[in-house]
Amino acid sequence: MTDRTADVERTTGETSVEVILDLDGEGDVDADTGVGFLDHMLEALGKHGLFDLTVDADGDVDDTGEHHTVEDVAIVLGTAFDEALDSRDGIRRFGDSRAPLDEAVASVVVDLSGRSHTREDFTFNREKVADMSTEMVPHFYTSWAANAGATLHVESTGDNDHHVVEASFKAFALALDEATSVDDRRGGVPSTKGKL
Repeated sequence: MTDRTADVERTTGETSVEVILDLDGEGDVDADTGVGFLDHMLEALGKHGLFDLTVDADGDVDDTGEHHTVEDVAIVLGTAFDEALDSRDGIRRFGDSRAPLDEAVASVVVDLSGRSHTREDFTFNREKVADMSTEMVPHFYTSWAANAGATLHVESTGDNDHHVVEASFKAFALALDEATSVDDRRGGVPSTKGKL
């Protein structure tokens, strides 16, 4: 199997983002985005998905808040997954996982179909968790899926918003680990059409 890695950079007038991804890693993560809570969630993604992940972002957080940084990290991360998957030959394609965190529980279903669609359902009690707006959580997933070429359904409920978000990232990691894994029985792409 060839290396399933990607190194993607994106620079705009608002942010500069680099993501280095190894789909077949050990869960080593180095995230420095300027948004502490996002770093924490990226660490959960890499650790539980067993992805080696380096994320370096420099954005206009002090001037306009975290919106541009969170959005652009999701865009570049999604692009990195798309590039690392290459033709998607032999992958399982589908992933389905649930993860609890104390009173919160999340469910994530992903299809690495090459087509983008998202549906999110979150229960939030406040506008922010640490230095990240809760409205940016569904936006992160939408931006990731649009650039990864993935259909993504995310649901998470609970009383503690930190737990609600973190449970969703853990379930996301587990579902992605399953969907990106290679099934040696497969020859070519996992589609009845013969093409994704």
